[in-house]
Amino acid sequence: MESVYLKTLIEVVRTGSLTKAADSLCVTQSAVSRRIKFLEDRYERNLLDRSGPLLVPTDDGQLVLKKAEMILELESELLAELTSLSGKKPLAFVCTPTFGIVHLPDILREFMLKSSELENFRFVFEMPGEIIKGLNDGLYEMALIEHCQCLDLKDFETLALPGDEMVFAVSPALNLDGGVEPLEVLLQQTLFARDEGCCSRTLLETNLQKLGHSTKEFHRIVVYDDLHVIVRALIEGEGVAFISNELIAEDIKQGRLMTFKVANFVHNRSRTFLYNNRFAAGGTAALFVETIFEHFPQVDKHQLPYCCSMSPQKA
Repeated sequence: MESVYLKTLIEVVRTGSLTKAADSLCVTQSAVSRRIKFLEDRYERNLLDRSGPLLVPTDDGQLVLKKAEMILELESELLAELTSLSGKKPLAFVCTPTFGIVHLPDILREFMLKSSELENFRFVFEMPGEIIKGLNDGLYEMALIEHCQCLDLKDFETLALPGDEMVFAVSPALNLDGGVEPLEVLLQQTLFARDEGCCSRTLLETNLQKLGHSTKEFHRIVVYDDLHVIVRALIEGEGVAFISNELIAEDIKQGRLMTFKVANFVHNRSRTFLYNNRFAAGGTAALFVETIFEHFPQVDKHQLPYCCSMSPQKA
């Protein structure tokens, strides 16, 4: 079972509310409800007492909650011990998959022209919520994420980068007009989406909820965790996806895909570089951060993160 379900239960109990837990985890309330239902179905027990103004654990829920905290603590210890076995701890950079696919390869090429010390880095792709937790737990030093506005970043040092535009993408074979399409046209299609917790899915579900709809109204939903698989399915004309415009730029250019928007939808999401304020980048780490910002010429180089202006240290 994925630990995200246990983390969701912990957050619901901490906040006493499905809505507040959803805001904290940057997912929809329906996603939180489904995760709790999954746990209750799995253990065949009611885990939450819903009779009062705040959600509190039942006796069975208290037991699951206690074990969940132990499991997550063991998971964190395991990752820390595996890291320590390698001797020198590498610098861990984590990013969301879209950034990792679209931008990271070019950044790494530029960085390798400046330094040969790439072996000192560890690169991880994760969803925004897991990235925040990993930064808090000390698993990562630096992160770059595409995310919805609801994500709470107040505990970190941040610098905004040019954002990411989300569009609906389909094959021209589906004979849609492109440009701006009514939502009703989309709902007749198969929706290809990523797992719950992914920013693109959260933004789509939030947009739909504002208009009084849900993803359940699509002809059907096919969930893939691999963005490459989703793009291939789109090119083959199997359905529609709410996806990063940057990710499919070449397919659009070559005519393999076309894009359109929906009136009253929010189509933009934020992109942010962030790090824990106890992290000071020196040496090759500072060089790597500088290379990231050089990749975005719109960003004023004088706004380089504070972590890169501190005294150099061994990377």
